[in-house]
Amino acid sequence: MLHRLSIRDFVIVEAVELELDGGFTVLTGETGAGKSILVDALELLVGGRADAGVVRESAERAELAAEFDVAPGGALSAYLEENELTGDPGVLLVRRVIDRTGRSRAFVNGRGATLAQLREVGEYLVDIHGQHAHQSLMRPAAQRALLDGHAGIEELARETGAAWRAWRRLEALAAEAAEQYAQREAERAELQDKVSELKRLAPGEGEWEALSAEHTRLAHGSSLVAGAESSLEALSEADGAMLGRLSAVAGQLRELSEHDAALAPIVEMLDSAEAQVGEAARELRNYASKIELDPEALRSVEARTEALHAAGRKFRVKPAELPQLARDLKVRLAELELAANPEALEKQVEASRDAYMALAKRLSDKRKSAGSALSKAVTAGMQELAMGGGRFAVQLARLEEPAAHGLEDVVFEVASHPSLPLRQLGKVASGGELSRISLALQMVACKSSPVATLVFDEVDSGIGGAVAEVVGRSLKALGADRQVLAVTHLPQVAAQGDAQWTVAKGGGKARVRTSVTRLDRAGRVEELARMLGGTEITATTRKHAAELLGR
Repeated sequence: MLHRLSIRDFVIVEAVELELDGGFTVLTGETGAGKSILVDALELLVGGRADAGVVRESAERAELAAEFDVAPGGALSAYLEENELTGDPGVLLVRRVIDRTGRSRAFVNGRGATLAQLREVGEYLVDIHGQHAHQSLMRPAAQRALLDGHAGIEELARETGAAWRAWRRLEALAAEAAEQYAQREAERAELQDKVSELKRLAPGEGEWEALSAEHTRLAHGSSLVAGAESSLEALSEADGAMLGRLSAVAGQLRELSEHDAALAPIVEMLDSAEAQVGEAARELRNYASKIELDPEALRSVEARTEALHAAGRKFRVKPAELPQLARDLKVRLAELELAANPEALEKQVEASRDAYMALAKRLSDKRKSAGSALSKAVTAGMQELAMGGGRFAVQLARLEEPAAHGLEDVVFEVASHPSLPLRQLGKVASGGELSRISLALQMVACKSSPVATLVFDEVDSGIGGAVAEVVGRSLKALGADRQVLAVTHLPQVAAQGDAQWTVAKGGGKARVRTSVTRLDRAGRVEELARMLGGTEITATTRKHAAELLGR
């Protein structure tokens, strides 16, 4: 659960901090005040893409931070431990800084993290549903992704795609084998020579870096020994060495400290310094005794370095890239050798096709089962959202040729009235209907989401009246066992919140500021009255607002 959200110098927000509770929390405010900016900040904190445009004008950087709960022993805790990003027990801190040049830095529990890690952590924390989600429903790929996500088969879909690409690659290789035999044989002979040469050289992973460091050490052996010995002499072995003089000064001040206690801390510092210098002298003596002046070893390292250099020049790669080159050439040589044996290649193609088909059929079966369940759940949601008698169905349209995404296209169909036939979603739904169907889909998807914090950014646009009240009740019901945050412009939704914050924009043209305030009951009545009545708030609108809040 999200406990705290802190935003500084982000777009038009100078400084805002929210302390949030569980249940259903609503964010309201006038259009343009910056309600959705808070959602944008949260999206960046869980790995969204950022640019310099998010930094508030006249500021050097935007800083975003959030504090979340972490269940001990859960999947997120395991991820943090595996990636060495653990912090205090039960707490997760994420922070992101974007500077004026667009450069971004991310931190998880105070440790530097990559954007990919921040995104992976964010998948455990927050599920954000944007106000334009219904627009993406027009795209077949989005419909397929929604069904696969609802069914929990994204990994199976990825495996199917990888199997399809492997099959197609082998098919292309077989076609190439038939058409370009002579050219392929020449390439195979050349590759065989390169692979043999690299096998004899046997460049190791990380060897170039290790050789460079060893060469530097051996080449500077004499100066390292001389420097260590002269330093050791200055510290402890010469007449008037530092260690002896430090000891004498400490002894003198120790005697004087008997007459003035103010000298005692200084004596302690000198004692500590004497111990540190003594330890440094011992470590230096040990270091000097282990340095080897080995001309033969230096010649050997130089010969190996030159061999790797020569190979890098010949193959036009950096010496450090030779191990990867050797692996790549082996893979290509194996393909060419396979292509030289048409029967073996055909068997490989057949086996690869069978592997794809097995995965694709499993994917189809799971999509069919999940599609039936999703159809029933969304149809039920449509009835609640004032689309009585409306129907929603997930259809699987068989493809003529297998594809990376499987054996079928996923098609969402809808009928907004009992007398109408099912037709493709994008062809029949009006804007308001599309918003309600999208919301019904998102509500169903949320119930299967494992994350504890759900964010809805004006997903109730295009609806109103009694439907809005139903939406509010649905979000409140979700908040019974999740943390739900909703940006809304509808008073019927806002009244259902367990807590309400209002976002306001103030200041002059030269310095616009956004503030966020948690409302008490009186404040909520006033804000709901504004949402109901616009600029002029009357006793009647306040009474209506109080009734809404009371219900």
